Amino acid sequence: MEAKYRRVVLKLSGEALAGDQGFGINPAVVEEIAAQIKRVRDHGIDVAIVVGGGNIWRGLAGSAKGMDRTTADYMGMMATVMNALALQDALEKQDVDTRVQSAIEMRQVAEPYIRRRAIRHMEKGRVVIFGAGTGNPYFSTDTTAALRAAEIEADVILMAKKGTDGIYDSDPNKNPNAKRFETLAYIDILKRGLAVMDATATSLCMENKIPIVVFNIDEYANIARASFGEAIGTTVGGEAV
Repeated sequence: MEAKYRRVVLKLSGEALAGDQGFGINPAVVEEIAAQIKRVRDHGIDVAIVVGGGNIWRGLAGSAKGMDRTTADYMGMMATVMNALALQDALEKQDVDTRVQSAIEMRQVAEPYIRRRAIRHMEKGRVVIFGAGTGNPYFSTDTTAALRAAEIEADVILMAKKGTDGIYDSDPNKNPNAKRFETLAYIDILKRGLAVMDATATSLCMENKIPIVVFNIDEYANIARASFGEAIGTTVGGEAV
């Protein structure tokens, strides 16, 4: 199969690493995700990954309970680095050379984020995992994915969602008649307030014309299918009709 994309940014939620247990890191699930990423990398596609930390800590949740928002967000960034290291371990056990780059300096466990170095790693066939978000509070890992995709000139952002196979006009868990979109324009996400990624991330993708593919990570091989350009889930991009 001929790959549609040359370079992809895979956005993984922290919950994706937890599996059905809902919290923490499930090694079997991480191993399965790593196997799919290996398949993509073996196909010659450059792979960068942005991983969330919601399986360990959510900054917004801590802030809602009275914690200082900045402190809570920095704790969330630390959680993303833990997930990045777990994913790196699983990938390297499958002989996939991997580098973790952190937006917050922690030289003992990760490289600092350097754009040119990240691109060079991918050119050498390594998978790069971006940890610690953007390094700034008040920004989500969705925004990190959009920012890094623009910086490394990725062809697409692959948003692996748990429990949903795309974007719907209403909550399919509450409305059995909810309609799934096959394609959407960026502006539709903003106007409708659809829960895909936050407004900052969506606007960044729109300005830089970076398409977004939203798909279900629970179905095995979907990471590879999305990376190869199969029409799964919902594709966001282009102008409103």
